[in-house]
Amino acid sequence: MDILIIGSGGREHALAWKAAQSKRVHNVFVAPGNAGTAQAYGVMNIDLSATDLDGLLQFARERDIGLTIVGPEQPLSMGIVDAFRAADLPCFGPTQAAAQLESSKSFSKAFMQRHGIPTAAYQSFEQLEPALAFINTLSLPMVIKADGLAAGKGVIIAQTQDEACDAARDMLEGNAFGDAGHRIIVEEFLSGEEASFICLCGENQYVPLASSQDHKAALDGDLGENTGGMGAVSPSPLVDEAMHQKILEQVIEPTLAGMKQDGHPFTGFLYAGLMISPDGNLNVLEFNVRFGDPETQPVLMRLDSDLVSLCHASLEGTLDQREVEWNPQAAVGVVMAAKGYPKSCPKGDPITGLEAVAGEGGHVFHAGTKLVGDQVVTAGGRVLCVTALGDDLPDAKARAYYAADQIHFNGVQYRSDIGDKAIGHL
Repeated sequence: MDILIIGSGGREHALAWKAAQSKRVHNVFVAPGNAGTAQAYGVMNIDLSATDLDGLLQFARERDIGLTIVGPEQPLSMGIVDAFRAADLPCFGPTQAAAQLESSKSFSKAFMQRHGIPTAAYQSFEQLEPALAFINTLSLPMVIKADGLAAGKGVIIAQTQDEACDAARDMLEGNAFGDAGHRIIVEEFLSGEEASFICLCGENQYVPLASSQDHKAALDGDLGENTGGMGAVSPSPLVDEAMHQKILEQVIEPTLAGMKQDGHPFTGFLYAGLMISPDGNLNVLEFNVRFGDPETQPVLMRLDSDLVSLCHASLEGTLDQREVEWNPQAAVGVVMAAKGYPKSCPKGDPITGLEAVAGEGGHVFHAGTKLVGDQVVTAGGRVLCVTALGDDLPDAKARAYYAADQIHFNGVQYRSDIGDKAIGHL
């Protein structure tokens, strides 16, 4: 069969790379893709935006696409799965209604509160004055979040009352995150360490994927602005067997049961961003309704099973008959970002050294790149995710950074401590 991957980032490059390994797959198309997918064996870019639902539907129908996997959140929130289902085309992802778990934080928080899923205390606001009044009742630090989709950047951890008030004002009146910030969530700050827990779900079944840990802050030591993610590791030592079971019982199973009870049965990748406290309590920071980026890259490096078969099984209701096999090695992914990220970044800078990485046992997943002739150039904030397997996390980290050091472009920036928190638990 032919496969369609929707999106243009590192996650989509990793999904295409993995799908192309399936014996069931002839061609993998990526819309719109990037320089990495353009050069990958068995993969072809098509010139369609991830939000061009009519164009994507027409392409899938004309090419008789056997499975479409939706990478980013935007087309999911627009109802692409509903459109494909109506056309009787297999599409892996949640419906528009189910995608509200990510597209609206107020929906997500109310859902968790209603179904007893642990999360931080909060209130939501559309008007500034009530938000400021509530901010003045909370202890510091506190968290201000844009309600809608903000590409992983609409979260401010305020250390002072003034900073919290300014964040609320910027979102509600200053249009800091566009429509995404026209409603905000103000919630208590949770201490602990973050982990990412992703499941591949059918309407009545699920299989947990390997645990992972993202690194959101732009700078070493978790300093600087929040980003879409500066690197990830898999597995997360925070998620031992006991914690794994606790997450399933307290988060995943009640979420899937609650979504079904509310009339929005969930199919797709369910991502729970968790805060795990030193005493072992857990809370949900956020839900995503798609694979995380950059967690996808190290997780799929470790997946030995056929991803396409797993997605098909979820749509066919046979997921409980599948065993998921994992490489026991660890994986570390380091995001190489453009100068200025997460703010505006220059584009069009040549990237060199990519060929030097090929023999080092790692893989370079492209994100913000494009081809100009035969030259790969920068085309976004997060440019590459250099990912490597190793015998353990320290070995994987060393391999990933050795590979990253071979790659150069003007103003390149990347954290030097991806994986250090996880290694500290070993």
